[in-house]
Amino acid sequence: MSKKIIYAVLVAFLLSSCLSDNRIVFYNSLDIERIDEAIVITKNELASKIRLKQGMWPVFSYEGQLIPTQADDLDGDGKWDEITLMADFLPKEEKTLEVDFFHPSQYPKFTKRTNLRLGILQKDGTYKEVDKYSAPRCDDGFEVIAQAEGVTWENDKMGFRVYFDCRNVKDLFGKLKPEMIADKAGTPELGSYHVLADWGMDILHCGSSLGAGGLALFCNDSLIRLGSTEVYEYQKIIEGPLRSVFELRYQGWHIGNGRQLEAVERISLYPGKYWFRSDVTVSGAPEESLIATGIVTTFLKKQPFEFNHSGFTCLGTHDRQSLNDDELGMAVLVSQEEAGKAGRTSDIDYFKLGFQTVEEKNFSNVISETCYLPQKFTNGKPARHYFFAAWGLERDDWKTAEGFQAYIKSEARKLSERIRIY
Repeated sequence: MSKKIIYAVLVAFLLSSCLSDNRIVFYNSLDIERIDEAIVITKNELASKIRLKQGMWPVFSYEGQLIPTQADDLDGDGKWDEITLMADFLPKEEKTLEVDFFHPSQYPKFTKRTNLRLGILQKDGTYKEVDKYSAPRCDDGFEVIAQAEGVTWENDKMGFRVYFDCRNVKDLFGKLKPEMIADKAGTPELGSYHVLADWGMDILHCGSSLGAGGLALFCNDSLIRLGSTEVYEYQKIIEGPLRSVFELRYQGWHIGNGRQLEAVERISLYPGKYWFRSDVTVSGAPEESLIATGIVTTFLKKQPFEFNHSGFTCLGTHDRQSLNDDELGMAVLVSQEEAGKAGRTSDIDYFKLGFQTVEEKNFSNVISETCYLPQKFTNGKPARHYFFAAWGLERDDWKTAEGFQAYIKSEARKLSERIRIY
């Protein structure tokens, strides 16, 4: 037998031995504790570490105990594409996790810590949850068709929603308990979410602002709201205990001069975090235009804050600005390389001046009472940002701007230095 053949056989044997080992090493390279760390691994990445089992879905364990794992089929072909797992790490800690495989019908169930909901009003007054739906246009008047007025997404810390109509403004539910409430929001079972209850409440006044992370195009020193589009569609991608993902898809976004754009916002949510991730893809935009993410400034007495940390730029607010007249912090985080110059709109009530879009809601399509952070992007490619929100009534850390900012900086460090996998 030639030396080349012997070498090839040896390499094949070693590779086979490596792939048959079901252990993977995870390392926290930071000198800070990381609780509820969400780790996403693609199928190709996992296949490079261990041997996969056809038709079986992986689950991780540590020292003989299953740890929360979620296998996600992102393209709907019945096969998993990515794995999300949740683990805690001490500073500089290295953990060796084992991988077991289960048939999808026998996959372990873990505590549900994220949730999505779009409920559409039925003739009998109930709401039917849908995975895909197109909002009616506002040409012939305005009608609320969605439970809690829109798409709601939540984890065990905060709740968020976006109005499923031409307003397209993002709003907040402050939570005092980890239980999921989106399925009951806007129904008699939960009661009015405008009144403080044991679970929490709606804590944000939005008006004609961009609310809590609403989007606009910043072009020629003007903000053009992502709203009143020809097509506005919701599409659930995945919903699970450890990660939920959905898309808001737009066509016919009129920005003037007969120009129409298309846009897709993909929102991802993980447990234990006071933020959601947004990947925004715009097509057909003029050169030099930017995507702007906004924060409502109604009731704001203190100036917004800005800082750079761990490769990110942050624009945020903190004040007694909740509808419960207590502390609320909101912030947007983008890559420092992509960040534009932060700005602030007028506080004029344009609805009263006649700029009406939704009369019943006293809403104007002209954006006011908003501070915003523009972000550079390339047509057809996603631009990522993170939106943070924390309510002072839920946790003492959020009662001060210093506490809120410290959390943002800690999360920025984690986002810039992922858990390493060997």
